Amino acid sequence: MSLGVTVDRLSFGYGKDPCVLKDVTFSVPAGSFLGIVGPNGAGKTTLLKLLCGELKAQSGTIMLDDTPIGALTVDQRARRMAVVRQLSTPAFGYTVAETVMMARTLYLGSGGFESGEDRSLVRAALRATDTENLANRALVSLSGGERQRVYIARALAQQTALLLLDEPTSSLDLRHQVSIHELLKTAQKERQRTIITITHDINMAARYCDAILLLGGSTRGQGPHDRRQPSVYFMGTPDQVLQEERLEQVFGIKIGCGIVAGRRVFAPLGDRQ
Repeated sequence: MSLGVTVDRLSFGYGKDPCVLKDVTFSVPAGSFLGIVGPNGAGKTTLLKLLCGELKAQSGTIMLDDTPIGALTVDQRARRMAVVRQLSTPAFGYTVAETVMMARTLYLGSGGFESGEDRSLVRAALRATDTENLANRALVSLSGGERQRVYIARALAQQTALLLLDEPTSSLDLRHQVSIHELLKTAQKERQRTIITITHDINMAARYCDAILLLGGSTRGQGPHDRRQPSVYFMGTPDQVLQEERLEQVFGIKIGCGIVAGRRVFAPLGDRQ
């Protein structure tokens, strides 16, 4: 189970902001772990929506191995990728187990009933995300962090080669932040899944990701008719990309860096030091 992603000169914008992303190019080798970081408004979530086919690029290409994303049907995309979006409030009264079982819909037989394998995969996903004890609870009754772990369990149960996640640990406590990153790393290493995740936690990205895409957004000249310039972005290993001066340039704030337990750790510095 492995799938590579190639993005070539990708551009997209909304209404009065016609180029949220402009001429972005990068590749994610099959079986690798990419972290997308950057300030609010840099285009991170837009990029993820383009990668999963929810949005259509204005120019440029996105390839899943040798197949353009636009050439795939909804069902074909669902068999290749699972998506965990930013936390949302559930609209219906499904239980946790029912929510995770939805990931198996594509694989149900002609009778529409789940198999023993489906049930086994759902139980394994619940155990892996520490939500097995919540299986019979209504999803609407859970805290934000608990629901997010359920959505991650659903993505794992989908058994796809590619996982796309939009800030999957933003609402989790410290223990579950670490456990989810460990879980994703295990899925990458042991099952050869390709993982692309948006995160604001630079330190977690530095620890768990093989590569970092640091988005700084695109720039516009001073005149009213000046055209958008290509997006500012950096792609490489965590050591190559996550440097103090570069982070300060992109985030517009002073960044401190030190060594904790043998690892580089970054911290934003305010005016009061």
